[in-house]
Amino acid sequence: MKALIWYFLPLAMLLCSACNTPGPAFRGIEATRITIGRSTFDVRVDGARAEVIRLNTQWAPRLDSVAPQGVAAIERVSGCRVRRLEGDAALMTARLDCGQPLTPLPRGNTYDCDVYTVVDGLAELTCEAVRY
Repeated sequence: MKALIWYFLPLAMLLCSACNTPGPAFRGIEATRITIGRSTFDVRVDGARAEVIRLNTQWAPRLDSVAPQGVAAIERVSGCRVRRLEGDAALMTARLDCGQPLTPLPRGNTYDCDVYTVVDGLAELTCEAVRY
């Protein structure tokens, strides 16, 4: 029994450590953590591409149920509009359109945001930096 614990413990640690590991194209890029409603994301931006990883647990989410929050997180952190979104409810990648720049949040911080209005499918957010 003791041998089984030592066998499965490293495996469990490995699986848990991969929960918010960025994809190869985004490794080495500092994440900005942002909470929108009940969803928490790590957002990484590299030029005209972004990756968002949902960190909170949620029972059987579908992409269409978390995509609006993921898009809002990317747009708020990057300062660009999302042109194309791909992925699933846990990890989304986006192509960005920075032709009409928005005001980005300073990167590398943690933010708590509230959606206060949605106009033409775009969420307007108020965000506050979280101090630990």
